[in-house]
Amino acid sequence: MNRNKRSVKACAVLAAGLIASAGSVGVNAAPVAGVTGYTSTDKTTAEENTYSTRAGVSSMLTGIVTNSAITAKANEQAEVEAAEKKAAEDAAAAAAEAAKYANIGIAANLGDGFVYVRSAADQNSDYVGKLFNNAAVTITGEQGDWYSVTSGNVSGYVNKAYLVVGDKATVEAAATKIATVTTTTLYVREAPSTDSKVTGMVPGTDDLVVTDDSTKDQGWIKVDNGGEPGFVSTDFVTISSQYTYAESRAEEEAKIKAAEEAAAAEAAKQKAARQKSTNSSKTSSSKTSSRSQSRSTASYSAPSGGSGAAVASYACQFAGNPYVYGGTSLTNGADCSGFVQSVYAAFGVSLPHSSAGDRSVGYGVSQSEMQPGDIVCYSGHVGIYAGNGMLINAANEKTGITYTNASYSNILAVRRIF
Repeated sequence: MNRNKRSVKACAVLAAGLIASAGSVGVNAAPVAGVTGYTSTDKTTAEENTYSTRAGVSSMLTGIVTNSAITAKANEQAEVEAAEKKAAEDAAAAAAEAAKYANIGIAANLGDGFVYVRSAADQNSDYVGKLFNNAAVTITGEQGDWYSVTSGNVSGYVNKAYLVVGDKATVEAAATKIATVTTTTLYVREAPSTDSKVTGMVPGTDDLVVTDDSTKDQGWIKVDNGGEPGFVSTDFVTISSQYTYAESRAEEEAKIKAAEEAAAAEAAKQKAARQKSTNSSKTSSSKTSSRSQSRSTASYSAPSGGSGAAVASYACQFAGNPYVYGGTSLTNGADCSGFVQSVYAAFGVSLPHSSAGDRSVGYGVSQSEMQPGDIVCYSGHVGIYAGNGMLINAANEKTGITYTNASYSNILAVRRIF
C-alpha cells in the first residue's frame, strides 16, 4: 500500500509537480488533470485506483515527450527549409550577377596596339573597325575560334585570343566610374565630411571620375576634380560605368581625312606668313614703339581661318584673364568649359557649357595625335591644346586662364572640331 503511494508520488513529481503531497487523498479530493481514478481507503479499490493513476501519469508524460519531440522536429525542419531558401536565393543572385557579365568581352594585352574587327570569321576578310586595349564588346555568338561582337557602331568578328569574356574583375577594371552631378552646384571637399573644407565646385549635369569608392557606404566617394583629388557626397551624384568601344573604319577614315585637311591648311597658312614676312620692310624704331603702344591698348584680335591652329592662336591671347565659376566671358572671366565654349563660338561652333558634354563633340583622336586646337578632356575639367605639350585653359580662381602641361592629369578624351 505504502509502496504504491510512493510510486504515485514519484510519478506526480516527474509530471512537473502536478501532485504535491504523498499523503492519502480523500474521496472528495479534486482529480488531477490527466490522471484517471482516485485513491480510496478500501484496499481493493485503492490498489485498482493506484494502477489506474500510474497509467494516467505515464500517458501524460508520454504525451509531453511526444509533443516536445514533434516541436523539436518541426523547428529543425523549419531551420533546414530556411537554410535551403537562403542557399537558393544566394545561388539565384550569383547566377544573376554572372549573367550580367556573361556576354561582355574586354580586349586584353594589346598594349598601345589594336586588333581588327573583321567582316567575317576569317583573318583574311576585310576589317570593319579596330578594337583598342580595354575596349568593351558584347558577344553575340561564336564561330570556331571567333566571337561575333558588337562594340559601339561596329559589328563583326574578333579572334577569341584577344578577348577576355565573362570575367567580372576584368570588366570592372576596364570601366571608368563616373559621378554625374544631380544638383545645381556640387561641393568638392578636402575630406569625407560636410565639416571639411570646400576645395572646388562642379556645376549640375557635369561629371567627375571616381578614383575611390571604398567609402561609398558612408555616403562619400573620392573623385578627380581637374587633377585635384577630393570627396563628394553620394546624395548629389549618380554613379555609372563607362567603357571605350571599337572605332569603325568609316570613323577612322573621316579622322584621317580631317587631319590631312588641317595639316594642309596649316601649311598654307605658314607659307603665307613667310611670304608676308619676306615682302615686308623694316620700320623705324619710332614706328615700332608706336605699334607696341597701340597693341597694349587695342582690343583682342578677331578669329581668322578655320583650323585648329587658328583656334589655339585665338585662345592663347586671353591668358592672364580671370577664372569665374559659371562664367563664359573671355575677358571678364570664364570657367573651364565656358572658356572652351566661348573660344569656339568665335569660330561659329556651338559647344555645351560642360566638360562632360565636350567629351562627345567633334570626333575623337588619340593623345599621340593631338594638334593645336584640339579639346582635351579630363575629369571635371577641359581645355584647348596649344601645342608643344601645353594646354590653354581656365584653370581655377588662383591662376585664371593660363598654360598648363597637357599631361598634368589623366586625359579622358581628345576631341577635334577642325
